Amino acid sequence: QVQLVESGGGLVQAGGSLRLSCAASGRTFSSYVMGWFRQAPGKEREFVVDINWSGGTTYYADSVKGRFTISRDNAKNTVNLQMNNLKPEDTAVYYCAAKLVSTKVYRYWGQGTQVTVSS
Repeated sequence: QVQLVESGGGLVQAGGSLRLSCAASGRTFSSYVMGWFRQAPGKEREFVVDINWSGGTTYYADSVKGRFTISRDNAKNTVNLQMNNLKPEDTAVYYCAAKLVSTKVYRYWGQGTQVTVSS
């Protein structure tokens, strides 16, 4: 069982930066692939980025590649998302999610944090 709590959302102008954090409970954090997803108003939830258990492998959606950077600290049970050069189309609720390394489905989700980028 893993509980996830996101923080760091807010309002920023286009071109600005935000850093999202996700704090995870549990003693087996390193057993999980961690991901960030987002959902804009009227749209389906979409994948943003994920990171493997060691932090050595990451996969980014094309829409954020080169602007967003994911990292994790297994000692602190945290995963972070640094978002630079934000665009109005990045406006969404951002969710942290976790899945066991051996599975395909993200089973654990945070409550989400709002990111709003003004033009």
